[in-house]
Amino acid sequence: MNEAKTNEANTNPKDHADEKPRSELPFFAVAGIFEGITGQGLARATENIEKMTNALREAYSANAQGTAYYNAKVIEFSAANTRSAFDFLGQVAGAKSPSEILLLTITQGRKNFEVTTAQNRELWELARKVATDTAEPVKKRFAGALPKAA
Repeated sequence: MNEAKTNEANTNPKDHADEKPRSELPFFAVAGIFEGITGQGLARATENIEKMTNALREAYSANAQGTAYYNAKVIEFSAANTRSAFDFLGQVAGAKSPSEILLLTITQGRKNFEVTTAQNRELWELARKVATDTAEPVKKRFAGALPKAA
């Protein structure tokens, strides 16, 4: 290790604690980024930011409502499936022969498959609707803003 690297490695970080962190860009370069955004341009930018904020608020609200409804559906399906399982267990407990148990099991399996398929289809459709409803406010705002920018 050369002497410069040794001195750098042995530097106490507390020696520089009172120094302010430095930006990679000099101040005059950062100020240039905001050049030209004054008056009407600034008002238009502020208006667009406000519109996008409202669109995001609408999207978040739609997503929260859709997610709550989706979760309620999952709980509803879980309750129905649990009741079905207990009904099946009651029927099996009352069965008088192994062949009756086999018939009940086959019937229950078919019923479970049909119900689960319908529930999954409904949840997929609901998830698609939630995604569409969430994206719609942002999509509308962007569609309205992009032609103006061009």
